[in-house]
Amino acid sequence: MNKTILAIETSCDDTSASIISNGKIESNVISSQLDHKKLGGVVPEIASRSHQKNIIYIVNSALSDAGAVKSDLDAIAFTIGPGLLGSLLVGSTFAKSFGYSLGIPLIGVNHLKAHAFSHTINKKKFNYPFLSLLVSGGHTQIILVKSYDDMEVVGETRDDAVGEAFDKCAKILGLDYPGGPLIDKYSINGNENMFLFPNTKVPDLDFSFSGIKTSFLYFINDNIKENSDFIEDNLNDICASIQKKLVEMLLDKFILAIKKYKVKDISICGGVAANSSLRKEINKLSEKHNLEVHIPEMEYCTDNAAMIANYAHYMYDDKKFSDFNIVPYSKNII
Repeated sequence: MNKTILAIETSCDDTSASIISNGKIESNVISSQLDHKKLGGVVPEIASRSHQKNIIYIVNSALSDAGAVKSDLDAIAFTIGPGLLGSLLVGSTFAKSFGYSLGIPLIGVNHLKAHAFSHTINKKKFNYPFLSLLVSGGHTQIILVKSYDDMEVVGETRDDAVGEAFDKCAKILGLDYPGGPLIDKYSINGNENMFLFPNTKVPDLDFSFSGIKTSFLYFINDNIKENSDFIEDNLNDICASIQKKLVEMLLDKFILAIKKYKVKDISICGGVAANSSLRKEINKLSEKHNLEVHIPEMEYCTDNAAMIANYAHYMYDDKKFSDFNIVPYSKNII
């Protein structure tokens, strides 16, 4: 069925809009908010106000880049949750108003399901079932995907997300927010075996990252007492070592899940899926365990409307439209 869908993503601090036509992404516009960098983290009120300022411009840019006009649209998709409620309300209210004025249906999309399907963007063939490792600043989950609308979380963090752990460790080192990409950058020239950090034992397929953050803080403080220039003298090695540990913690549980569910296809998604070490180690699993590894393109790892559009076009085919009274949710559910 031929269809053109406008998708809107406002779950956190990035305002994004995308056009998908006949299953192909025609545009994907993202506006990142810079205010949070100065403040050391996302401030929800500032995020929602920035979405209000940016959303009309971003939507118009997505339409323009795709060579589309409003009358071409068959539906409007938007992130319904999880996320920051204020940010989600901006996107959902805009989508409802726009959809109502055009007389076209709404498609409320679960942010996490869209992430889990992000490796399928612009691809015709992929296999079920597959295991997806969803890793970001707010989420760390292992998801068993049996079909686009049948997913099960089989493992998740019991406290902090791995992306938060990256950012908190970076903050301890005095790096800017978001710190995860900076740890990745400095680790390239570092010795990942220079410093060792303890394992955190959690039952089953779940994760825990609060302990590694505390251990890292004590490690830095203890070494600074002996050498005030410890961070400056060893920054690359510190970054490489903590990155190695965090990636190991992820893959140890992911490998257990692969063996348990006996899948042949795996994927990673979310902002931390852009991490160079994680991408490299995931590809190694392909050779060691004879797996098909699927990794989204870089622009589809962090929050983006293309993944919302991609997931919405499957929902459209099954006429899974949303009522105009639908309300956003912040709960971390699939």
